[in-house]
Amino acid sequence: MSSHKDPENLTLTIVSEHAADVDRVWQIWEDPRQLEQWWGPPTWPATFEEHSLVPGGRSRYYMTGPEGEKAGGWWTILTVDPPRSFEFEDGFADEGEATPTTDTTRAVVTLEPVDSRTRMTIVTTFASLEHLELLAQMGMEEGMREAMGQIDGVLAG
Repeated sequence: MSSHKDPENLTLTIVSEHAADVDRVWQIWEDPRQLEQWWGPPTWPATFEEHSLVPGGRSRYYMTGPEGEKAGGWWTILTVDPPRSFEFEDGFADEGEATPTTDTTRAVVTLEPVDSRTRMTIVTTFASLEHLELLAQMGMEEGMREAMGQIDGVLAG
């Protein structure tokens, strides 16, 4: 797994490879129960209350911290090209609401076959340098790496 923060282009790119074909890796994004098993670091697991991976679809979730605290989030799905890619807008939310509480990000997820494996690339674009730095200080890069480190366990079943 690798990550690259590019302040000039306001992006964070994370690349990982997984021992499964593209269709199988697509399932961990499409199925909310599988998504819950890895979205969020191990100490902040996610619960998806709504998830529709179709253009215009919405996802609403919260992550629960070690002390029981909850952090809400939402996605609006912008484009979908199953099982190769999708793009979504992502934001934090008050509990139970899909109202942005900060600037939002845009993420593009791309899945591509590499031999018998799948390379997953997630490019997140931030609203501003300040927004990128804020989320970096909150531990976004480390959290994403920890979250994505759980994917192989989900794929193995």
